[in-house]
Amino acid sequence: MKKKYLGKTIGSLLIVLLMMPLGHALMILMEHFLEPTTLHYSAFLMGFVGLVITIAGVFVKGDTRQTCFGLTGALLFWTGWVEFLFAYFAQRFGVHCDLVGNGVVQTVTEYVNGVGVNHTFTINGTPLEDFSRADLKAIRGSRPEYLIMPATFGMWMMFVVMYTFCTRTGCLFIRWVQRHCGINEKVELRPMAYHPSIVMFMEWNIMMWGLYMLLMFCYDPVFLGDHHPVTYAVAAICLIGSALMFKKQLYIKSWGRNLRMAYATVIVFWTFVEVVARNGLFKEIWVDPMNHVVEMSAVLAIFVALIGGSWMYNVKDAEADAKLLA
Repeated sequence: MKKKYLGKTIGSLLIVLLMMPLGHALMILMEHFLEPTTLHYSAFLMGFVGLVITIAGVFVKGDTRQTCFGLTGALLFWTGWVEFLFAYFAQRFGVHCDLVGNGVVQTVTEYVNGVGVNHTFTINGTPLEDFSRADLKAIRGSRPEYLIMPATFGMWMMFVVMYTFCTRTGCLFIRWVQRHCGINEKVELRPMAYHPSIVMFMEWNIMMWGLYMLLMFCYDPVFLGDHHPVTYAVAAICLIGSALMFKKQLYIKSWGRNLRMAYATVIVFWTFVEVVARNGLFKEIWVDPMNHVVEMSAVLAIFVALIGGSWMYNVKDAEADAKLLA
């Protein structure tokens, strides 16, 4: 029987799982404490730093170290150059949020010499800034930047087509499609240059992008809606899928590969979490970190401890492997 690496798998999963609420909380804190101009420049710099870290990861040695560079770079890149850029242009051009019930959303932009200089956003006549996070969560569905993300579906499909019809990839889902659609037999698939940092970076962005769009299509009442049976079915499929992925991950010995699999497992599981939270079955403390300082501090402390523990574990693993080879 194959050996299971339960401790390593759970450690990898928890590291990635805790990154999700911490990333959400980071965005909220930046929006709360930074002035708009400072926020935009800081977010753009964050995305640039993420890209630099990812590229730097190509040149470091070791599968695990490269994966960690890619993981860190992807988080900063997605937050700075995807989420914050969507938020900037949504605000600049007055994109509305959606409401859970009935009401009126209004956005007004004052232009001077063709440039929008003043933006006001009201819900039922009340300025957006007068609502608490809890109040907004109760009446608002999705933020404006997420509502315009489905418009990028065609661009996302370009990447999917490339990976499916041109590339011999390690992605289990794409390999399943290639095998069951006869692509393996009729197309000469070639592997891309392998750099764990880039693999992690692309996996993060493609999966986050695709699953965000899936949720937006499910939440949209024009298509399905929060409480539609298909939306619940998507959540159930993601929960079952993440459990099957976890089972496969248990047999991965390498820290680097285990972390890469952990991200895929967590993001599929997080889709289930998002649907459950959207329907009010539990409270998302990470969307209101200022009122949950103790809880979020505990999450951060556990995350740091896991990082330290996994680093020491990896060092011992490397020393043991070196002794075996010697």
